[in-house]
Amino acid sequence: MQLNTIAPAIGAKHAKRRVGRGIGSGLGKTCGRGHKGQKSRSGGFHKVGFEGGQMPLQRRLPKRGFVSLNKGLNHEVTLTNLAKLPVDDIDPMVLLQAGLVPANARTVKVIMSGKVERAIKIRGLLVTTGARKAIEAAGGTVAE
Repeated sequence: MQLNTIAPAIGAKHAKRRVGRGIGSGLGKTCGRGHKGQKSRSGGFHKVGFEGGQMPLQRRLPKRGFVSLNKGLNHEVTLTNLAKLPVDDIDPMVLLQAGLVPANARTVKVIMSGKVERAIKIRGLLVTTGARKAIEAAGGTVAE
């Protein structure tokens, strides 16, 4: 390979567009800008998102940021809380009546925090792997 034989790959380089160089170029006279109007003139571009004075889309839409729409709807219940309940058959309604979850709770998950000594039966709740093992080790069952 010699320095005088190095060339870019075929099609890698494009000729610069030469506007205003006659009718035969296809970009003569108006240089591809059309006739009249703001975009035909030098300096005649507006900012991104400008809609001619109408309220722009990015200002019309509500801003929610990163606040989760499900915030406050997902709740956790610990094994300690379950052990304190007087019943052995536990479902979302029991937790609601005991005041452990609010009425608008969409999902309730049992997490492994503390321990449970007696056999309890869980129905209709999400359960973590560790909590499931602890409940089954105490002789309880988990049914989804």
